[in-house]
Amino acid sequence: MLDLATRVYNHNFRIDPIVRSLLDTDFYKLLMAQMILRRHPDVSVTFGIHNRTRSVRIADEVDIDELREQLDHARSLRLGRGEATWLRGNAFYGTRRILSAEFIAWFEQFRLPAYELAVRDGQYELSFHGSWLETTMWEVPALAILNELRSRATLRGLGRFDLQVLYARAMTRVWEKIERLRRLPDLSIADFGTRRRHGFLWQDWCVQAMQEGLGAHFTGTSNCLIAMRREVEAVGTNAHELPMVYAALAEDDAALAQAPYDVLRDWQQDYEGNLLIVLPDTYGTTGFLRDAPDWISAWTGVRIDSKDPIEGGEEVVAFWTSRGCDPREKLAIFSDGLDIDTIEQIHAHFHGRMRIGYGWGTLLTNDFRGLVGNRLDPVSIVCKVSEANGRPTVKISDNPSKAQGPEAEVERYKRVFGVEVQAALPVLV
Repeated sequence: MLDLATRVYNHNFRIDPIVRSLLDTDFYKLLMAQMILRRHPDVSVTFGIHNRTRSVRIADEVDIDELREQLDHARSLRLGRGEATWLRGNAFYGTRRILSAEFIAWFEQFRLPAYELAVRDGQYELSFHGSWLETTMWEVPALAILNELRSRATLRGLGRFDLQVLYARAMTRVWEKIERLRRLPDLSIADFGTRRRHGFLWQDWCVQAMQEGLGAHFTGTSNCLIAMRREVEAVGTNAHELPMVYAALAEDDAALAQAPYDVLRDWQQDYEGNLLIVLPDTYGTTGFLRDAPDWISAWTGVRIDSKDPIEGGEEVVAFWTSRGCDPREKLAIFSDGLDIDTIEQIHAHFHGRMRIGYGWGTLLTNDFRGLVGNRLDPVSIVCKVSEANGRPTVKISDNPSKAQGPEAEVERYKRVFGVEVQAALPVLV
């Protein structure tokens, strides 16, 4: 097994870049990019980094020259021949038709586009302007680079023994969580931790630990490169980005109200009845489920993201029941800020009432809390689309702490989607 402490101690950019492949990204980015290629190749957007944990001044911790060097390296990457072969030959979700020859041919020629970088009040303003199809591919590598540079800056100067003890403690923490997960009946859990990981090597170690500790109950990783190397399933569907852009392109309030369902209609057609997991919370889960057409109740399941997980789970159980579906035949995927205590609570509440899956993210791949003071505590940093074809994008979310967009547009969206008073929840990661 890789000696992580020695590898970290010997970090050198030229032999150990943070992003080492265009496949070092989450599978849902490829799935969404394919849909964008087919349906919206001419839409222009802006993506930007936003640090929700404002108390952490990332620009004071991460050197701007090192950041540029890593971003520029990522722009030099091209899909390798073996990687393209893996994409062509792999039966994702049991079907070889998930990724088309057209999309893979585009991806083989793709390079990450230009970026803009500035500093304001201790935070990086990192943005990407241009084709939606190209700029969307920056989200995951940009976040991975910032998070790992922050980790490297904290660990720089630690001696070999300090690093050995640090990683031994972090490994023990992960393994103790895995031992608790083993006790849960009918567990189904995947790694969703690419975007805010401690580092690539650490995420890879965590995936191996999950494979070893959980066996078939570990269902895969969102990270395509690790999935390929470790021969596990690449997992994922879609994200808030799609309804945010569709909504921004809507010409009037009626089209705006229909936009989230238009996304799902297009997705269902493009993926021929596969990957049917609804993400309902972009403009509020309650309104989405209330107004959802009946065909959505036939989908496989729902991903519960920003709402309190127990409240959100009960809401989708009620939705399925009201539409004549048996919740025990449906799947709920929980993915927001999960850690072992939350997973145990959710499982105790819902096991036997519906099928349950977990997408375990930051607190799997970046739980070094308290091991170097608070300097390795994860931060809630995101990369979101902020405008499409010159129009601002909006996200309301079930948690107003995650909302974004101009105030006037946010109020308009709340009116159109029937969003009432919301209670803000803390955003941990």
